[in-house]
Amino acid sequence: MFDQIKLSAWTRGVREKFNLPLRVELWNGDHIDLSPDNPPRVKIRVPSPGGLRYLLSPSLDRLGEAYVEGALEIEGRAADMIQVGNALAESTGKPARASNRVASAALRRMSSFASPHTRENDAQAIRYHYDVSNEFYSQFLDPAMVYSCAYFENGDEDLATAQVKKIDHILTKIGVQPGHTLLDIGCGWGALVIRAAQKFGARCVGVTLSEKQFELARERVAQAGLQDRIEIRLQDYRDVGGEFDRITSVGMFEHVGVQHLADYFGHVNKLLAPGGVVMNHGITTSDIEQRSSPYGGGDFIDKYVFPHGELAHLSTVIRTMQEGGLEVRDVENLRRHYARTCALWAENFERNAERIRQTAEPKTFRIWHVYLAGCAYAFAHDWISLYQIVCGKAGQDPAQMPWSRRYMYQ
Repeated sequence: MFDQIKLSAWTRGVREKFNLPLRVELWNGDHIDLSPDNPPRVKIRVPSPGGLRYLLSPSLDRLGEAYVEGALEIEGRAADMIQVGNALAESTGKPARASNRVASAALRRMSSFASPHTRENDAQAIRYHYDVSNEFYSQFLDPAMVYSCAYFENGDEDLATAQVKKIDHILTKIGVQPGHTLLDIGCGWGALVIRAAQKFGARCVGVTLSEKQFELARERVAQAGLQDRIEIRLQDYRDVGGEFDRITSVGMFEHVGVQHLADYFGHVNKLLAPGGVVMNHGITTSDIEQRSSPYGGGDFIDKYVFPHGELAHLSTVIRTMQEGGLEVRDVENLRRHYARTCALWAENFERNAERIRQTAEPKTFRIWHVYLAGCAYAFAHDWISLYQIVCGKAGQDPAQMPWSRRYMYQ
């Protein structure tokens, strides 16, 4: 027997705050329209009374878990699902993680004694996220399979064009010249190092912990005839040695762990040649408490998408760069660009849904269905952001770099 009184009170509360294009269908055939005057764009089917607990006490984490685990069956465009889910979470009037601030601070202090970021754990986390299959990623990424924020110079570029512009923007910012040695930490499927060698004349090393990325990146380097200028390694960044004129890290440092950022940037500093330049392109949280959003979502991502992933605030990133011996020279916010990138990925995912279902387990499909759209929503609402930070060895003038930023846009 379910609690009809609580359900009725929940319905009234949601209707008072929002006009949601949502229909809730119960296991007994009853249904509730949250916007009786408009057709529903999202349908939530509650297959059993136990599923009601997710609706009556919603957060983005709980709703996402219910969808992935089948406690709630949800139909609709992912973007609409995320909008409705956030409204339901907001309707409780209790930001999902506000009560966790003290606990979160305590956990960050404890993490220096019991960090999940061992070499083994990091390798397992990378394989979990990136080794779904190359075919899976190819269904929503651009043809070059660039899995990071694109750069929309004019705002009307298609995804493939914007990804090439992003890579060129990075390589131009750090002043890559013919003959430079370049290290790409977290090289993905090799798009950046291939572009750096082909267009900018660099000699490149790309490292990744994903076996599937490593295999395809090597194939692509061979197909481009660049084996003499590009080396792809299946290697932990902590094991990289040598010296490089330029270093890029694009969409990787989120896996390092906040407590390890100073050591990470310190190692990057050791690998950087005198007068060299580094670019760190990564996601940050917009909350100084280092949470991802006011209504949840971070626990869902940690459990289902990025195990052990951590987002630092921009202030933490800059501080730890300085602690690692690097001087920040240029900072650019690309939050809007990542919102658009994720929205395009989500559209591609839904457009190719049938093919994706053939390459992934149903649970994996549901995870990514909401994850991509959820990221687009989070970037659009400034819960998270994306910064490109150019830096070099503290106190050293960069070799042959212009005095102004004009060169970045020529």
